[in-house]
Amino acid sequence: MIPGGRPLVLKFGGSSFATPGAYGDLARALHTRIAASGRRLAIVVSAMPGETERLRERLHEVNPRPGDDGVAGLLTLADTVSAHLLAAALRRLGRSTTVLAGHENGFTTDRTFMWARLEQIGPEPLRRALAEHEVVVVPGGQAADGRARPTWLGKNSSDLSAVATAVALGATECEIHSDVAGIHSCDPNRVTDTRLLRDVSYGDAAAMSLHGAKVLHHRAVRLAERHGITIRCRHNQEPFLTGTVIGPGGPDASAVVLNLRSRVLDYPDRATADLAHQAFLADGVEALRPSDGDGHRVAVIGGYVDPEETQLRHGVTPGRVNGVPVTVLREGSARLHTAEGEAAAVRLAQRLHDGLAAGAGQVPTPALA
Repeated sequence: MIPGGRPLVLKFGGSSFATPGAYGDLARALHTRIAASGRRLAIVVSAMPGETERLRERLHEVNPRPGDDGVAGLLTLADTVSAHLLAAALRRLGRSTTVLAGHENGFTTDRTFMWARLEQIGPEPLRRALAEHEVVVVPGGQAADGRARPTWLGKNSSDLSAVATAVALGATECEIHSDVAGIHSCDPNRVTDTRLLRDVSYGDAAAMSLHGAKVLHHRAVRLAERHGITIRCRHNQEPFLTGTVIGPGGPDASAVVLNLRSRVLDYPDRATADLAHQAFLADGVEALRPSDGDGHRVAVIGGYVDPEETQLRHGVTPGRVNGVPVTVLREGSARLHTAEGEAAAVRLAQRLHDGLAAGAGQVPTPALA
């Protein structure tokens, strides 16, 4: 039995740890929350900004084609470092804390090393750890396959780790803390006059993520939906304002999705595009078919994947990079457009966003102190 009743589940993204001192700042806030609530905490954390990319660069200096097992085994270490730094800061304040890495947390995946799919959420490791400690810190995005080999759950998969942690602990809510208070009608760092969406349905949140919005992992949203877990998106600095609540209700969201890491690939014919699309999906890579063009294109969503290697491994001649996808979501439907490059994609996103009618449930983005 876990003392204090059902624990709180919180996730802090990499932007929460801009400097080493940020771990101490967050630890003090968590220390206060434990004292105020009397509840134990399960904290999922991401790596410090740039740490994962530095490991990736080092790996590719040694071997430009390191293989997915090598990538999954090395890149996830950045999140492990972050977890131990936060644990150290909490221990300094006298809080009993432990870290559960991917091979210890009870999350089992298929045998895909990168973009792995969760197959089982074993509750005992987390419940046992929280029975013994006030705080358990979980490095985000980590799991293991049936042979205990490290696997990675994909880009933004700390969200998935957090929801899986909530499932394991029987929690009804999960807090996702990041450098923005919630989900916006477009990327506020790229497009002006964006609006904060206060209440978003599971379906709309998953659709935005699937098309590349840097909000939540779409599998995390679907997992929350299956288990009735409410997701509260909050700012990662005190007073930790709540911006968006994701749940079963919420009006239809109107939004434009822009992700400059995504790419549209062009193929000589529809049959080759179909083969490429199937190859990406087989490896767990998010890939979509654009609604514009002649059906010869595939959009690979987000970064952290080598499209050429994936296609060659499946015997597909790699497609030519055609541009950057920009998606309009409105009234439950999605339309994906292609811009010729990153600058053109930003201009297109701004133009499409300007054309969106302000929908119910949207309010101007508040200034965050």
